[in-house]
Amino acid sequence: MVCLGNICRSPLAEGILQDKAFRAGLSWSVESAGTNGYHTGEAPHPLSRKVALLNGIDISAQRSRRFQADDYRVYDRIYAMAGDVMDDIRRIAKTQYDPDKTDLLLNELYPGRNQDVPDPWYGPEPGYHEVYRLIEKACDAIIDKYGNKINH
Repeated sequence: MVCLGNICRSPLAEGILQDKAFRAGLSWSVESAGTNGYHTGEAPHPLSRKVALLNGIDISAQRSRRFQADDYRVYDRIYAMAGDVMDDIRRIAKTQYDPDKTDLLLNELYPGRNQDVPDPWYGPEPGYHEVYRLIEKACDAIIDKYGNKINH
């Protein structure tokens, strides 16, 4: 799960998908990263932590890290939260970029529409709740799609 700073959207996506995978009995390893590196080592945004906790998920132990090309060797799927993030992923990964492993998260809900998960960074708390709901629906779709195919 990849966004710009790895403190708002992608930590929520990591926490939500990891929780759903665990509840589905899947031993998936879900992680998140950011493409800009500005927040490396920081905890998720306070409103992301709050909204996650309100939904029964604790993401407070997560720490931001920068997306790197080697992530393509480690992970089966890489989801970008937005088109600008997808561009950054391509730029950072260079020759390791794999279009078969990479997609916008919301394409799991709305195939081919290339919609962004809105960045709640500058807005008030309700934006974080909306982002949570969007990511949760996309994560449900991921579990439905891959739950019987990828179990490691």
